[in-house]
Amino acid sequence: MDFLPLFLNIKERHCVIVGGGEIALRKATLLNRAKANITIIAPSFSPVLRDFGATNQCHLIETEFSPDILDSASLVIAATDNRDINEAVAREAHEKNVPVNVVDQPDLCSFIMPAIVDRSPLVIAISSGGTSPVLTRKIKALNESLISNREGELAELLGRFRNRVKDKFADFSERLRFWEEILDSELPELIYSGNSSAAETLLKKKLAAKQQAKASGEVYLVGAGPGDPDLLTLRALRLMHKADVVLYDRLVSQAIMEKLRPDAEQLHVGKSRASHPVDQETINEMLVRLAKEGKRVLRLKGGDPFIFGRGGEEIESLAKAGIPFQIVPGITAASGCASYAGIPLTHRDHAQSVRFLTGHLKDGKLELDWENLVRARETLVFYMGLLGIATICTQLIEHGMSSSMPIAVVQQGTTKTQQVVVGNLGSMPGIVEKAELKAPTIIIIGEVVALRDTLNWFEG
Repeated sequence: MDFLPLFLNIKERHCVIVGGGEIALRKATLLNRAKANITIIAPSFSPVLRDFGATNQCHLIETEFSPDILDSASLVIAATDNRDINEAVAREAHEKNVPVNVVDQPDLCSFIMPAIVDRSPLVIAISSGGTSPVLTRKIKALNESLISNREGELAELLGRFRNRVKDKFADFSERLRFWEEILDSELPELIYSGNSSAAETLLKKKLAAKQQAKASGEVYLVGAGPGDPDLLTLRALRLMHKADVVLYDRLVSQAIMEKLRPDAEQLHVGKSRASHPVDQETINEMLVRLAKEGKRVLRLKGGDPFIFGRGGEEIESLAKAGIPFQIVPGITAASGCASYAGIPLTHRDHAQSVRFLTGHLKDGKLELDWENLVRARETLVFYMGLLGIATICTQLIEHGMSSSMPIAVVQQGTTKTQQVVVGNLGSMPGIVEKAELKAPTIIIIGEVVALRDTLNWFEG
């Protein structure tokens, strides 16, 4: 993060704009909306800016910039097209510790002006750190279209009741539940439809209830997909923002963890080869216990929870204990990694079926029905097979599969660290050893792998 996002109160504070043209006018309009006391300094002013200043009681000083104008300033904006003047303004501002913005010159700024979605008192600021104003404007336009024009009325209503809610619910978690229930109720729609009085009546009624219903716990079993946060489902994101406590696996990427509600308790319960700090039975017990405490528990698992994720065992424990739960499927690693590697798992000319298998070694062995796996026009996908790659290749060859059968190993698929190595059954163990691949990986075996040369599209 190059800039810390802040919201600054400049109401009735002395703010300086250096410049007399269109850009200065835009900045003056923005500061005026924030109720600043504005001084604009320039050798000359455009007629429109002069009219704006007169109408909005801005102080216009028709002269060259001088450092003393910043002596009592709370912030300054340099909005000229002369770099020398802009640099002089920035230099003086830095020396006087006055926050300074130089339009279109982020290297001279101590703060930058974001694109703003204004639904006051709800305000959304969007910035690219000065790298791409066009991208910033595009995201602003997207937010403008998605956020109701009455969102500010909703914020004002909630703000008027904030102290009353705080007085009634001393505990933070109780207040949080109350507000979440309000926002999940019909109240926002009453505001959006213009019925503010009915919304206020409803809020009073809910607050006047003798006591808030005791929070009931619930578990959300959510598939986080193979790693790319853009592959999360909308429902997964909604529940990730709702959960009080999160039990997550090691396969859940950091980029996805950053999507969680910031104040949610995070408990790592992941397993790796020869390392099981929290066994499955304990995880099952934790889910039940936390839900019984009234918490909303997110069980976040890489890929899809029902494909080699042991989600079924966890849900069985919850059902037995009478704990309500939801299941959100995720893009399984086989599908996601194959897609990002440019390898279709099925193809009319090459494979009419696909089989998912575990390649996890147990006591150094991999017990599978190898003879039945050697079939024409079928794709094999092995999860957790990196350490067993030599056994997989050897067994398939010994049971009749050609040593020239194409095979791909995808490391950390769909992420920036994705790496794909391609070879055949005969050569792959050596290729993997040389490449020093790291888990998690997916192994894809079949004629479809040969299509990667044509269909590869993703650069990590």
